[in-house]
Amino acid sequence: MTDLQTPAVPASIKVDVWSDIACPWCYIGKRKLEAGIEAYAAQPGTPAVEIEYHSFELSPDTPVGFDGDEVDFLSQHKGIPAEQARQMLTRVVGIAEDVGLHYDFDVLQHANTVKAHELIHYAKSKGLQLQAKERLLKAYFEDGRNVGRIDDLADLAAEIGLDRDDVVRSLESEEYLAAVRADQRQAQEYGIQGVPFFVIDGKYGVSGAQDAATFVDVFGQVAGERDASADAAQA
Repeated sequence: MTDLQTPAVPASIKVDVWSDIACPWCYIGKRKLEAGIEAYAAQPGTPAVEIEYHSFELSPDTPVGFDGDEVDFLSQHKGIPAEQARQMLTRVVGIAEDVGLHYDFDVLQHANTVKAHELIHYAKSKGLQLQAKERLLKAYFEDGRNVGRIDDLADLAAEIGLDRDDVVRSLESEEYLAAVRADQRQAQEYGIQGVPFFVIDGKYGVSGAQDAATFVDVFGQVAGERDASADAAQA
């Protein structure tokens, strides 16, 4: 009888992502990361890639409800001239379309995102973090939904299968605010000043909405280093 051993399953590659719901490049970066993972997974014998999202607030001083559109916000809070802001948004809309996203800045409701980050941590505790992140980004950039108010967030949470009443309880009690603050402290320790920011396998940092090929290259480098380490250990 031949003794057949099942090949060991490679340990997954961990990608920790710092991002904000109100960051247009974060949604674009999410799509590019997903495309990179899909392309990498198409190669035989590659390890799986695991994603975890972490909180980052680009504008923590944003009110829960901002009375104005995106151009007004960029002008009033960022000091960007209105015409320049319009040109920036037009460019972002075009880049988003290239990855299958349909930004609508005319209906976007600018809001403080701390409660949205709390909801993402809550969803993580229920095994639905990725679904929550996707729903909130779509709600903000494509659907014109408010992501700053508890009732609106609870409605969005219910759409992905979370218990609406329990979400309200969690957000009202600030159950996961400490987890949000812990993510932000970790970002400071890493020196992260802008998002999206990707930490791959705990040691490689990728900043910005990079092309899918960039992620494929880093995943390959991680896997190659693992193989070299394993070979050295067996030598």
